[in-house]
Amino acid sequence: METATHRRALCAIIALCGLILLGSVADLRAGTLLSPGPGVLVRKSAEPFGVFAFAMSTGGLRQKWFALKDQLDDDMVQLALCDGDRDHCASPAALKLLAIVDQARTRDGRARLGETNRAVNLAIRAADDGADDVWSSPLATFARGAGDCEDYAIAKLAALRLAGVPAEDLRIVVVRDVRVGEDHAVVAARLDGHWLMLDNRRMAMVEDDNARTYQPLFVLYQAAVLKYVAEPVQFSMAIPEAH
Repeated sequence: METATHRRALCAIIALCGLILLGSVADLRAGTLLSPGPGVLVRKSAEPFGVFAFAMSTGGLRQKWFALKDQLDDDMVQLALCDGDRDHCASPAALKLLAIVDQARTRDGRARLGETNRAVNLAIRAADDGADDVWSSPLATFARGAGDCEDYAIAKLAALRLAGVPAEDLRIVVVRDVRVGEDHAVVAARLDGHWLMLDNRRMAMVEDDNARTYQPLFVLYQAAVLKYVAEPVQFSMAIPEAH
């Protein structure tokens, strides 16, 4: 007759094998196994907010981002040309943005991110696009001198890239602000393994783990639009006692 001890040992072996298999899948999807406390393993994504995000192949947001990315690429070329020859730069908007980049380049690490966040927040007047919700390129936003949350985020993305922050350490994250019940966009910048939120609603930056009123919806990364799942996947390590 099988004893309770044998049954518990068998359950432990089965649970361990299942976790090994699931862990392999998690690694393939850029997740890692972290232990936040006794008895629980959480698959945590490398994306901001630590939640899994999956690539989207269709959808209005993807179309909007790819259309904007073409304009952003054009702006980056013009900004690079003006950066190399300020005296012959024909774009006042480019010179305004480059002045922010110049200040950011004098700083390192968190100070560089914070300087960019503060300067862009002060340079642009908050304005609602209305029902059209137009996503403007950085030069269009600085020429207008106004924009909504995604326009701030796009301008910060361009400024940070020009200031030397690697593109792979930058994201635009679309979130749901649960306090006011509306969607919002911020820049996420990775520094020393942590994601900092550059937000037009505040001068101070916070880590993603501390942005508790923001529910992540989408993440925009170079040539991809990813959709977040609702919650990280959790596995219980506890083995119930036999009765």
